[in-house]
Amino acid sequence: MQDCLFCKIANGEIPSKILYQDAEVVAFADINPQAPHHVLLIPRRHLASMKEVTEQDGALLAHLFVVANKLAQDFGLSERGFRFVTNVGPDAGQSVFHLHFHLLGGRPFGWPPG
Repeated sequence: MQDCLFCKIANGEIPSKILYQDAEVVAFADINPQAPHHVLLIPRRHLASMKEVTEQDGALLAHLFVVANKLAQDFGLSERGFRFVTNVGPDAGQSVFHLHFHLLGGRPFGWPPG
């Protein structure tokens, strides 16, 4: 999508602190971190949100989860725990309409969120 901020980051058109990338996934530091470690993981292919995910996206989603787990291990978050979440729609706090997951860690989190 031409005007999608995250598509532009994935394509290298907008600078970002890239923490991981491959042919399908890009992970980068959130510019407004809510925890000591706050990474956004996106598919390179534009999907507006989880509402557009189909069964055919299973391998892509599995890959996103594997990458998130690797990053959590790299940051030393696996032992104490971390949060991995996506927001769907404006009422949930989605502000960029490109499917993305937040990997957050490095501090305790409360429940319920929000």
